Amino acid sequence: MAMKTSDFFVQRLKAWGVTRIYGYPGDGINGVLGAIQRANKKGAGIEFIQVRHEEMAAFMAAGHAKFTGELGVCLSTGGPGATHLLTGLYDAKLDHAPVLAISGQAETTSRAASYQQELNLDRVFSDVANFVQEAAAPAQVQHLVDRGVRIAKAQNGVAVLILPKDLQDEPWQAPQHLHGFTHSGPGYQRPKIVPYHEDLLRAAEVLNAGKKVAILIGSGARGAAVEVVQAANLLGAGVAKALLGKDVLPDDAPFVTGSIGLLGTKPSSEMMKNCDTLLMIGSGFPWTEFLPEEGKARGVQIDIDPAMLGLRYPCEVNLHGDAAETLRALLPLLKRKEDRSWQEDIARQVQDWWQVMEERAMAPASSVNPQRVVWEMSPLLPEDAIVTSDSGSCANWFARDYRVKQGQRATLSGGLACMGAAVPYAIAAKFAYPNRPVVALVGDGAMQMNNMAELITIQKYWKSWGDGRLVVCVFNNQDLNQVTWEQRVMEGNPRFEASQSIPNVHYAAFAEMLGLKGIYVDDPEKLSGAWQEALTSDRPVVLEVKTDPEVAPLPPHITFKQAKAFMASMVKGDRGAAQVIGDTASQLLNEVLPGKKK
Repeated sequence: MAMKTSDFFVQRLKAWGVTRIYGYPGDGINGVLGAIQRANKKGAGIEFIQVRHEEMAAFMAAGHAKFTGELGVCLSTGGPGATHLLTGLYDAKLDHAPVLAISGQAETTSRAASYQQELNLDRVFSDVANFVQEAAAPAQVQHLVDRGVRIAKAQNGVAVLILPKDLQDEPWQAPQHLHGFTHSGPGYQRPKIVPYHEDLLRAAEVLNAGKKVAILIGSGARGAAVEVVQAANLLGAGVAKALLGKDVLPDDAPFVTGSIGLLGTKPSSEMMKNCDTLLMIGSGFPWTEFLPEEGKARGVQIDIDPAMLGLRYPCEVNLHGDAAETLRALLPLLKRKEDRSWQEDIARQVQDWWQVMEERAMAPASSVNPQRVVWEMSPLLPEDAIVTSDSGSCANWFARDYRVKQGQRATLSGGLACMGAAVPYAIAAKFAYPNRPVVALVGDGAMQMNNMAELITIQKYWKSWGDGRLVVCVFNNQDLNQVTWEQRVMEGNPRFEASQSIPNVHYAAFAEMLGLKGIYVDDPEKLSGAWQEALTSDRPVVLEVKTDPEVAPLPPHITFKQAKAFMASMVKGDRGAAQVIGDTASQLLNEVLPGKKK
């Protein structure tokens, strides 16, 4: 029996090191699924993970790429299955995660006939993909796989391969040694990229001249933690972390100021406001109002992607290179600053900030203070834990109250800030590292949107992991909370009941119905015990916490305009806003009223 094109396709993916595909079946991709099945029978296949929705498959592929550094792979049928992939693929694109998407398509003989589920998928995926191509002949498939995977890996981007239904079942035809054919092969090794020595000298001159150096790191600094610490010690600098770089350095280092931006810390904000020199490493942090004012600080940037250089702050020296390799070449050129007052002051601010965070977390609230949920979790997590966060108000508590330890991993949807990523990320993390404990922090909005269904995926596969420690922590406040506070503080509008209220769902009970463990908490004094129970469970747990929606996820600095808008929202009839608990409410006034500074 002749080898089918789909069989060769699976073999080629295997040759590229693909071991797992997240996807959902459909007739437009059945040929590839059949090839996976045949390969598995021979012991040379690829693991196929059946999800509940193609968007979740793309999120899992992105999560796999983020946590492992390897290519993540997802699969769908054509038509609606393909379009469902888009959100997860945009998440991968914006966070520079290498992902390959495999999509089915209507038969080649029916193309351009307005056939059922026929879409021009190359156009659909053209914006999200670094490489997208629909196969037209079996001999073309070889170089499509080779080129697509190589581009995704080399450019940390998205590649999409579209396979018409009939082509998948055609006999495989190797490219001929004739005009009109091309011959390709698998394999890619990332090169060592280091700037020229004269550019490193220019960067060193800027950094050595600075007296108040601030360092900002993102996910591109992963793998360069040792070098970042060495640079901070030489320069007497503080280190702020963009959210995607939250796990690059642990939060117990005294000069690490934590997250930056709207979800960031006051020490990070103060450091950026008062520094005279900025060193950015592997970060595309978007909110430039939290960086130094233009012209008030000299700047050096290091990034593996030249398109990101000079994009957020006008740096004098832009260094195109790998973070670790570039820092290793730069470190011998840096002079140790003898005046440590800048770094020592940062360390004092950081120590004070953690005390403030504890006071806020432990402040009383109606039901449970959401800050306390993460504050209580943090010291109980094992050192090899993996934490994912969804978008929304829970991301604030992830950013501020979760103190990352050395060896832990953490991520969320950064550039896209999409709801619904936390649980699929957690599932991907558990497949990649089955023996490590995983925690997903999720708002009830995201759970209702699409994450509840993926609890079924967890139920389907958890016994294959061997270690059942996966906790989905749901913040149940019956409110789309982040947007509620944006309406109040940014727009000056009262909470809009029609758009913000969501039904009360019994998430823990749903978990029990599936055969998982459910824990419900509405008493803050029982929170620590609930976390301990969840983290030592022999099976996945949904930890549902009834949290107070009136605890404000305020930015590190409140402007007078924002305070005025907040007060206006209450005047307009938003009585809920008046219930903001003690220290959080006083923070708003302390930031803007003369003589009220703490």
